[in-house]
Amino acid sequence: MSLFCLCVVVMDLYYTLAGFVVGLLVGLTGIGGGALMTPVLIVVFQVPLVTAVSTDLLYAAITKCGGVVNYYRQKMINWPVVVLMLTGSLPGSWITLNYLQRIDDQLQIEALINTVLGVSLLLTSVAVFFRAKIQRISQDLGNAPRYVIFLKLRPYITVLTGLALGALVTLSSVGAGALGTALLIICYPRMRMPEIVGTDLLHAVVLTTVAGVGHYSMGTVDFNLLMYLIIGSLPGVFIGSYYGVKLSPSLMQPIMGIVLFVIGGHFIFS
Repeated sequence: MSLFCLCVVVMDLYYTLAGFVVGLLVGLTGIGGGALMTPVLIVVFQVPLVTAVSTDLLYAAITKCGGVVNYYRQKMINWPVVVLMLTGSLPGSWITLNYLQRIDDQLQIEALINTVLGVSLLLTSVAVFFRAKIQRISQDLGNAPRYVIFLKLRPYITVLTGLALGALVTLSSVGAGALGTALLIICYPRMRMPEIVGTDLLHAVVLTTVAGVGHYSMGTVDFNLLMYLIIGSLPGVFIGSYYGVKLSPSLMQPIMGIVLFVIGGHFIFS
């Protein structure tokens, strides 16, 4: 019995260490925790797919809250855009959760999540790797004469973008951060980057909270795991944020993009 307790304590410490490492990387690179934490839980700790995604959704919601407060105080949140994105993403999450609850075969659910997780990681890797180029292309489009036509369609495009993100995030816990930011850069080229980040952050918190609560209703959230991850991640994010400002994004973002691309390929072809 004592040996079993010791093994449990050691595993809990490993979870806390994983939370610290992921939090450190998030602080250093600005890459969303979902894109890093979910693969770590599945590949390193062999946590079941559904449990890893469900737990990480609430982990992401909690860890992003502090950032939202900072951006709110600096008035860097575009509320109309948040509402438009949530108009699409919340129904997208609800439809996805209902679809999952109607699948009786657990293996079918795991296969679906595995594929969507791989696709989400690949898309996130592209968004991270080419973020600077996406910004330049978006700025060129914003200065084009035909941009006025796009402005009329932009609210509908934003809602559809939210719908797709809602489904992706609910199935994989990945995409609310890097993918959401990239899509906002494309749709709103004249919005300042801090405002884009703050807007996407608030949308991500609401979406991951709703999706996480939906997964909780399915009984797939591991709250003990969630607690140990948060204990480790909070100091990790703080330390990473302190040193992250001293590192060049042109160095860190391509590295993280490549890492996410490799991990995404692993999930798709495994």
